[in-house]
Amino acid sequence: MPGPDFDRYSTAYRHVAMTRRDGIIELRLHTGDGPLVWGDGPHSELGHCFADVGADPENRVVIITGTGDEFIGRLDDSWVGEMTPALWNRIYSNGKRLLQRLLDIEVPVIAAVNGRASVHAELAVLADIVLAADDAWFADAPHFRFGTVPGDGVHQVWPLLLGPNRGRYFLLTGQRLSAAEAHALGVVAEVLPRDQLSDRAWELAAQLGQQPDTTLRYTRVALTEHLRNQLLGQLSHGLALEGLGAHAAWPGGD
Repeated sequence: MPGPDFDRYSTAYRHVAMTRRDGIIELRLHTGDGPLVWGDGPHSELGHCFADVGADPENRVVIITGTGDEFIGRLDDSWVGEMTPALWNRIYSNGKRLLQRLLDIEVPVIAAVNGRASVHAELAVLADIVLAADDAWFADAPHFRFGTVPGDGVHQVWPLLLGPNRGRYFLLTGQRLSAAEAHALGVVAEVLPRDQLSDRAWELAAQLGQQPDTTLRYTRVALTEHLRNQLLGQLSHGLALEGLGAHAAWPGGD
């Protein structure tokens, strides 16, 4: 069967601008061509976007980056509103799809973190190669400190990357990690001046793209299998706990 039509899916998502050259596809996250504001649109779209990108055999290396001076740094919480079982089911389904389809991409993924990554930073740090601008920083802003259980995958990602104790501290305190700190802790591979970040991502992508298709795909599978097993095996449970934590906001909740 033929793969997805790039001309169709490359313009299908309001919050992703796509560029493809020589088998390298860049996904630039944005809201109105400015920095991405996380909300229902990105949360609903990105899993489907990753599915399209991953299913297209013409995509041989993927770059994910943000717009302007932010990767994802702002949250529009008006989309949540009063929590109901139906609304949580939507959040649950999209939350599972978001990380599942990202890890389903069977070619190398490079993240170019162009600024603060305080909302869904796991979309960057789950990449095979993580590059960061020297003024970027990482945090988990939307969860515990605002009374939300961090169960949408971050409960697995950050303890895995930082170690169990550092990861729990990071999530419970809202700690900010600078690019330099993230590099020292092994979360980031390279720290660069902002004006060199994109060029370096494309340079590395071209370097990776010299390998045969099967080498690219099978290497990605080999290097992410443990992430898939550990993360996706606990994702439904974590999201269920996050939903139960929001129960008090439902009509009749305790």
